[in-house]
Amino acid sequence: MSKHTINATSRKDEGKGASRRLRRAGLVPGIVYGANGAPQPIQLNHEKIWLIQQNEWFYAAILGLDIDGSVQKVLLRDLQRHPYKQLVMHVDFQRIDENAPIRFKVPLHFVNQEISPAGKLAGVVITHELNDVEVLALPKDLPEFIEVDLSELKLGDIVHLSSLKLAPGVSIPELKLGKEHDLAVVIAKQARVVEEEIAATPAAAEVPSTKSAKAAAAPVATAPAKPKKK
Repeated sequence: MSKHTINATSRKDEGKGASRRLRRAGLVPGIVYGANGAPQPIQLNHEKIWLIQQNEWFYAAILGLDIDGSVQKVLLRDLQRHPYKQLVMHVDFQRIDENAPIRFKVPLHFVNQEISPAGKLAGVVITHELNDVEVLALPKDLPEFIEVDLSELKLGDIVHLSSLKLAPGVSIPELKLGKEHDLAVVIAKQARVVEEEIAATPAAAEVPSTKSAKAAAAPVATAPAKPKKK
């Protein structure tokens, strides 16, 4: 069973009005579906789910969802937040079929960068081109993260998807589509090269007119940013 368990209760009332009443009461509406089972509306404690959703494992691990004392294995499929308030609006979970492989994005953990040959050189920029990767695995083999060891990274090196060390039973579907899909994960470049690449972009090459510069300096009203998943 999953080491991460979340408590929920079933609910009968559905619709926008019912959801608003739940949120006023400090609860979050949600639903569980999949694995040939009927969709089941649920509700969760908002304070607890707000704290839980700040953990990386919430987005990449198989979860134990305890609904009225009955635990189901699920994956988070969608989490809706308020545009600017610290509120979770709705949560979707998908039941897991233990015998069916699933595709799921898992985070990459970069380690030993500071002790690598590239990390010890001044004027070297190490960029992480990807922060997660989609894998295919049975639920029992699904990793919470993939570790990328950069201890041997040297100036000029590129770490590709095909270089990642995967556990038995785990694969990257993207790699089956051809060599052009073997994307870069980490690149170690001279800072000078990075600066030249930035300077060569059309946006950097354009020189704004006086009118454009004044417009750029004027304050612009923007919508509050949506909180990022952790």
